[in-house]
Amino acid sequence: MVPEDEADDLIVHAAGDAERLRALVERRLTGEPLPWITGHMQFCEIDIRVDPGVYVPRWQSQALAHRAVTRLPPSGTAIDLCTGTGAIAKVLSTAHPGARIVATDIDGRAIACALANGVEAFRGDLFAPLPRSLEGCADVVVGVVPYVPTTALALLQRDALAFESPLSYDGGPDGTDILRRVLHDSPRFLRPDGVLLLELGGEQAEALRHDMAQLGYDDVIVLLDDEGDVRGVDAVWRSAAST
Repeated sequence: MVPEDEADDLIVHAAGDAERLRALVERRLTGEPLPWITGHMQFCEIDIRVDPGVYVPRWQSQALAHRAVTRLPPSGTAIDLCTGTGAIAKVLSTAHPGARIVATDIDGRAIACALANGVEAFRGDLFAPLPRSLEGCADVVVGVVPYVPTTALALLQRDALAFESPLSYDGGPDGTDILRRVLHDSPRFLRPDGVLLLELGGEQAEALRHDMAQLGYDDVIVLLDDEGDVRGVDAVWRSAAST
């Protein structure tokens, strides 16, 4: 968002109160994320509530959300891991009102925010809090899980470093620790020919190719942005009978 748009958001949020506007501007100048200040943001053209302390959805994750929409059958089932505000889950449920969308997050504040956004959300680590009735039922598993290499955390933007928890970013030495956990655990919940969509970057897609092949994932597509940078991976899980 350009500074002019941020200023407009703050002016609207201040509702004509000059003192309040001054206080809001001061908060933003410290690096506090704008959505924490205004309490909302646009994600895939949907208004998303954003509570203070909850991971703020990033613009690059919108492409993953749009792809998840195309991969999910209208009456299918999707699981959104590390949901944060519930933004991706909300996009999916808006596009497919006949589908069942469930989400998880380890942060209680995130779960409260996702619930306020109308998402069916469960608190816990990755797949752990999900009902067992969902095993083998998911058409899509999607996640923006932590994937920043530990050594690269210091390179994050100021607002991320100063306000958001490192737990939202830290993916271990090469950034693939949690990505690998999702790869290993997703087959328990995916239907045969179900789709796994994960945001990642750099050389991580190549680093995970062997794991994906060993676990029965096929038709792996590396997702690139308009500048040719790696942004995610799309992989189809085949059942043991079909591999």
